[in-house]
Amino acid sequence: MFLNADPWRRRRWLVLAPHPDDETLGTGALIAQAWAAGTLAGIAYLTDGSGSHEADSITPLRLAARRKAEAGHALFRLTASRALNRFHLDWKDASPAAPGEPIFDRSASVLSALCRRCRVDAIAVTALGEPHCDHAAAARLAYAVQSRARRRLIVAEYVVWADAPARNKNQVLRTAKLPGGRRRHALRAHRSQLTGSHGTGFRLAKERLRMPAYDTLYVRRKP
Repeated sequence: MFLNADPWRRRRWLVLAPHPDDETLGTGALIAQAWAAGTLAGIAYLTDGSGSHEADSITPLRLAARRKAEAGHALFRLTASRALNRFHLDWKDASPAAPGEPIFDRSASVLSALCRRCRVDAIAVTALGEPHCDHAAAARLAYAVQSRARRRLIVAEYVVWADAPARNKNQVLRTAKLPGGRRRHALRAHRSQLTGSHGTGFRLAKERLRMPAYDTLYVRRKP
């Protein structure tokens, strides 16, 4: 089903990304199209992104600030606007909290209140089966928000590193295509993850720049 078709056309979206760059990798088309349609409530980032480089290359505080700035540049390239709401939960990178821990419960409360205030209908989040611990933690947080939101709230998972979830267990949603190169242009804003500009550390493989022009999301079917 396409996201620009009823009953999805008027859904109001919140995107939950584990790190700055995941928003473009997994939901670049959704962000651009929902913003254009006036149905994007905002982007929430789980971690500060400070774990991607060695501490002797750049201090964690400076790296976190750099990655937040890069996220702003990427979102501007996707939406042509600086007015998009961004929320940083500032979990420590690669040290995810579990349900019941203070930062997890506090984040769930903050996001559920945001969903009520902004009348969010759907959260797009990295898939629970993703191999990265922060990606799986973001999914657990999204489902916790769903249970607390006191309104009908859909969780739609997107894949960054994992294989696609089983289609027979999920409703599959697809965005329209982005204009050619727009996602790549946005992703290049994340220079700390693509180049050696910040010293030794994580490098996003060049083939990650070759992505579909559309996003695919998966909503779990009820048993």
